Amino acid sequence: MGALTYFTGPMNCGKSTLALQIDYTETDAGRRGYRFTRQDRSGQARITSRIGLDEPAVEVDDDFGFWSFVASELTAGRRVDFLVCDEAQFYTTTQVDELARLVDDLGVDVFCFGILTDFRTELFPGSRRLIELCDRIELLQARPRCWCGAFATHNARIVDGEMVTEGSQVALGDTDQRRAAQVRYEVLCRRHHRLRQTAAKGRVDPSPDPLPFEPGAGPS
Repeated sequence: MGALTYFTGPMNCGKSTLALQIDYTETDAGRRGYRFTRQDRSGQARITSRIGLDEPAVEVDDDFGFWSFVASELTAGRRVDFLVCDEAQFYTTTQVDELARLVDDLGVDVFCFGILTDFRTELFPGSRRLIELCDRIELLQARPRCWCGAFATHNARIVDGEMVTEGSQVALGDTDQRRAAQVRYEVLCRRHHRLRQTAAKGRVDPSPDPLPFEPGAGPS
């Protein structure tokens, strides 16, 4: 019996890293599978991790069919034991339905990776459908932190230095604050996302240096 598992969390929690790790582990066990992605940060048909891992993948667009892809592989005599599906929040609901069908009808293990909500705190259609259909949801344990030190739960979109809550659901950007990208993303806790208070707006050092006490000074 296969299973449809959705690994999720905010940006910077290691989803793509885990996707590549699972692909490696499954392949090392002698199983045959395929990697898929959609609109990877690299702009190419690859699964890339911010820690440097990088592997080619099949690009998924609106017209891509998971069922027909796997059926053609099986018809050609090639085994398909598992699928690793990165950036699954961008998949269509029809594609998620096909992934569930592959699990139920063909026993393929499907490992999906993606974020639940967009910069407006609204569910992506692909994520919503995965929640409705998956056998198991796994929250990644490598939890990123907001600039305030609290665990980050929300994804903020920054356009020209300002946080926005309106616009197209999909806009590719980067989370590296050192880059002068027009569109970038930052992970925040719920409170600071609600207040639209990014690290630049907060101007708070979460790990300040100790106060400069004079030598020998202490409580009297």
